[in-house]
Amino acid sequence: MQTVTETETVAGRAVVARLEEDEDQPSRRLSGRVGTVVRASCCALALFAVKEVFSPSGDGTQHYLSLFLAGVLPLTFLLFSARPSRSAPQAADRSGTERPSALDWALATAGAGAALYPIVTGFDEFLNRQALPSSTDVAMGIVLLILILEATRRTTGWALPAICLAFLAYGYYGSELPQDWSIAHAGFDVSEIVNALYMGTSGFFGTPLDVAASYIVLFTIYGAVLNASGAGRFFVDLSFAAFRRSGAAPGRTVTMAGFLLGTVSGSGTATAVSLGSVTWPILRRAGYTREQGGGVLAAAGIGAILSPPTLGAAAFIIAEYLQTLYLTVLVYATIPTLLYYLGIILAIEMDARRHGARPVEVQTPPAGRLLLRFGYHFLSLAGIIVFMALGMSALRAVVYATALALALSVLDPAHRIGPRRLVDALAAGARGALTVAATCAAAGVIVAMVTLTGLGLNLAGIIVDAAGALTDDRTLVLLMTAVFAGGAITLLGLAVPVTASFIIAAVIIGPALKSLGVADPAVYMFIFYYAVLSEVSPPTALAAVAAAAITGGNAVGTMMQTLKYALPAFLVPLAFVITDNGEALLAQGSVAEIVAATSSSVLAVVALAIVTGGWLCGPVGWPERALCVPAALLLLYLEPATVAAGACCLVVAVGLHLLRRSRAGAPLVTSQDVHSRSEEGR
Repeated sequence: MQTVTETETVAGRAVVARLEEDEDQPSRRLSGRVGTVVRASCCALALFAVKEVFSPSGDGTQHYLSLFLAGVLPLTFLLFSARPSRSAPQAADRSGTERPSALDWALATAGAGAALYPIVTGFDEFLNRQALPSSTDVAMGIVLLILILEATRRTTGWALPAICLAFLAYGYYGSELPQDWSIAHAGFDVSEIVNALYMGTSGFFGTPLDVAASYIVLFTIYGAVLNASGAGRFFVDLSFAAFRRSGAAPGRTVTMAGFLLGTVSGSGTATAVSLGSVTWPILRRAGYTREQGGGVLAAAGIGAILSPPTLGAAAFIIAEYLQTLYLTVLVYATIPTLLYYLGIILAIEMDARRHGARPVEVQTPPAGRLLLRFGYHFLSLAGIIVFMALGMSALRAVVYATALALALSVLDPAHRIGPRRLVDALAAGARGALTVAATCAAAGVIVAMVTLTGLGLNLAGIIVDAAGALTDDRTLVLLMTAVFAGGAITLLGLAVPVTASFIIAAVIIGPALKSLGVADPAVYMFIFYYAVLSEVSPPTALAAVAAAAITGGNAVGTMMQTLKYALPAFLVPLAFVITDNGEALLAQGSVAEIVAATSSSVLAVVALAIVTGGWLCGPVGWPERALCVPAALLLLYLEPATVAAGACCLVVAVGLHLLRRSRAGAPLVTSQDVHSRSEEGR
């Protein structure tokens, strides 16, 4: 048995350090007076968001969003460089710490001014000028548009701003399109576009920014406080302690740690990087190849933002679109989450046996002792669910959970949160929300243009017509539409962040599925899962690329391994929408319907694992795999006849496998395969 000491892995400490570095946000590290001012401003923004929960702005949501954006834009320009690299010599002082340029300060000032303009000039009068904006209104709206796009470019790259510009061009030049095209329209002038963006409720100050300024910032604050209280280190140590003496234990550890750390980081890529720095040495010693190890890391990281109680940011937008409780969205996600992790665990178990992974012992305290000493970290997570179950809003629930985590930190002297550490945590929470806030403000541009031009309904018709051109059968039309939609969302997610991908798809692709009779919860959860899975989809697959950088493996090979582990997550969402029974996977329907749908989906995941893992009671041959492919697909089409056919295929495959093993009498694993795989991993 291989042994890895705590000193060698630096388990908890390394993960906490990675989370604090905020890997997926290349922001500046400010010091001196500028650093103090920015830190204080971030803390003030966090406190303002908390205050809004208990004492909302009297002039309504748009008034608060103007104030929130006036805080976000200046901080974004001061913290994020205009250049992709943070090593520009003119941007750093002698200590190596970057400092904002004169242009950054000018943009920060302009951002605050443009966002505050509606309030400074009289908010009621500003709203009364809707549909007839003054020339000053138009000018300030254009300035704010430019600044939002620049802030988005700095935080996420060129892709989303470019898409926004394309939608703006479509809104302005719609009359130039051939009039026989279904997406052609009369065109809108600059004042009409600015009115929709700046003065309406579907542009800058629409639902996306509203969600960022309420739910998301509060949950990032909660994650920062939870991390400061020592929860990140505890979650990793507990994962190491829980699985000790089997070849599959390292993979299980990574999966469990990814699930727990997702509540702290809120980012799939950041979770994969944080885990990789600690657990890759253990996976390597267990015999995992570089690509296999990277695949486990990336799949575990993405699973973290698919899982309750703190789903990805898009889940909050789902709650707003459906006008339902966030707790309801958590219920929707429960069964798909269980299926996702079942797929990962099965793949890990099969890999461990197929490739002969070795046990690796990590020197940590026993799991029982860790739970007795630090198990209180779970209380605040459970508190979110309990508070919402008692009828409390998600906003108040997360604030009270944050207060609970803060109070419980006194139980660990090494991580007790005093005034200074509290300020740091609040500042880190607000800072973590900047990227999402900029993304949501930019996504409002797209939503406004789609609403103004009616593009959503037109494109929905095009998608349905494209599916209808292939077949006249309504069932097949729905199936093809779902496949087209899943592919489109995945491609969209390759270029833009998850939140933006979800918002764009919700207003463009969502109506296509709704027009075919798919219920709203199923539509939005379908879009949510494919938007998240874009982070592990080739050719970009950010989480897989980040994991490959940690393990030193081939990026493409790591992507393929990640797809193997995450495959159920790509197919299960299709089951939501292609039959009415699919809603049972979202816990909609009777208990019998939910149990039946879940049982069928579990068998489908098992069949998929056999196909990709190549193992059952021993190595699986191609005949068994060939039978398991239709078995999985039929089991996920949740109709009685197809489920029965799929179950029969699976039974035949298992029976054939057992018969072949019985006749062959071959050993389960060859020692030559074990040693060759482990040496490759080294």
